[in-house]
Amino acid sequence: MTMAVHDIGDQVDRRAKARQLHGILLVVLAVVSVTSLATGASGTSLWSALWRLAQGQNISMTEAVILWEIRAPRTILGICVGAALAVSGAVMQGLFRNPLADPGLLGVSAGAGLGALTAIVIGGALPLGLTTVLSNAMLPVMAFVGAWVSMLLLYAVATRSGRTSVATMLLAGIALGALTGAVSGLLVFHADDLQLRELTFWSLGSLSGSSWTKVMIAGPVIMFATLMTTTLARGLNGLALGEASAHHMGVAVQRTKNIAILAVSAATGAAVAVSGGIGFIGIVVPHLLRLATGPDHHGLLINAALLGASLLLFADVIARLVVAPAELPIGIVTAVLGAPFFLWILLRRRSVVDL
Repeated sequence: MTMAVHDIGDQVDRRAKARQLHGILLVVLAVVSVTSLATGASGTSLWSALWRLAQGQNISMTEAVILWEIRAPRTILGICVGAALAVSGAVMQGLFRNPLADPGLLGVSAGAGLGALTAIVIGGALPLGLTTVLSNAMLPVMAFVGAWVSMLLLYAVATRSGRTSVATMLLAGIALGALTGAVSGLLVFHADDLQLRELTFWSLGSLSGSSWTKVMIAGPVIMFATLMTTTLARGLNGLALGEASAHHMGVAVQRTKNIAILAVSAATGAAVAVSGGIGFIGIVVPHLLRLATGPDHHGLLINAALLGASLLLFADVIARLVVAPAELPIGIVTAVLGAPFFLWILLRRRSVVDL
């Protein structure tokens, strides 16, 4: 009896910590977002522009274009992509009960990469005029299509008689990733130097091509998919005890799997389509939050979205400043900054880390 009361009190305390972390991460995200809007190679000052607007003065056309057409969509897209990758990682780790799970585990990222590579190679073979017209739309559209085709194939392999096997999905995802890599290798073999360079930069991830068009295309998909994951908290908590135990707790196990797979595929596909391959966020953010507030998904999923968005924006700011006026790919920044920090956390807390 005493142990049960203690467990309930500990759970309440962890949920209180998670709610407190909500507010802290909101403030952090606001600060990083403003920093992102104020950072750029052009030297345009956000503060001077806001000061003149507050005094009823006009800002120059150049300032308006830089702030509104370049930095603003980049910041919003960074928030969406970071939130999508982090939440997808948290859902995948809960669904597979595997601390190494991340959005790429299902082969969605590999499928998106194959779609992008196809767009790059095919785009180079099109007439110049048609290539110019389709260049902005073809790559993200093909990447998103590739992600969804991979998801549909994976779901068809892992589902039998209306029930989806998580173990089969995991193994099929590995096989699909290998097959996708082989097909991508064939396309790379036929690509020229310019196409290989474009593919390399895309695979490392970047927000440099952000636009309001991409925000309007990917933003609603990511927001809807992220909202879908908020209905999974109870189910993922139950699945942590095993599918049989979750079923006895009243969890609709198959429904939880279906929503999780659909949401992760949509969010990851849309994120990879507009930003390329960005690692680290999806696997590390959920771990850091579990160290802080525990494994309860009720607070974990919301905090993952906030922390993932903040970390990706912070990495983007670093990518713009380190080699200005050029830019580093975000994937390099997230790996260089994130991996050592994560290893340090694990080494310090390895005696108490509960994965």
